[in-house]
Amino acid sequence: MITRRNFLLASAAAGAGLIGFGPPAFAASYSDSAFEAAQAAGKSIILEFHADWCPTCRAQSPAVRSVMSSKYDDFAIFTVNYDSQKSAVKKFGVRRQSTLIVFKGKSEKGRAVGITSESAIAKLMAKAA
Repeated sequence: MITRRNFLLASAAAGAGLIGFGPPAFAASYSDSAFEAAQAAGKSIILEFHADWCPTCRAQSPAVRSVMSSKYDDFAIFTVNYDSQKSAVKKFGVRRQSTLIVFKGKSEKGRAVGITSESAIAKLMAKAA
């Protein structure tokens, strides 16, 4: 049985971003080999540079999820942990968390930092569709 106190604590934690947020559940964690395989297959790819503590990232992830499920479900998505995957951050020249980069095969087609609106994310993804 859930008590009022536990309900209020869980609600506060969710509102503060302590639970229920993070990178999209359908995103694969970035690895060089998986990324290179998707490139070799000529897939449309989106790299999401994400940090769990980042409020923009927490707003961006649901928007990416929404756009992908409604329009671009054929994209491969890889989440790069901005704090722990520094070699990938350096490899792609990323300077801030909440960066999105889209590729079509081996060609980078666009990137954006800090966008959270579905329309802006859809416009970026259209470059690699």
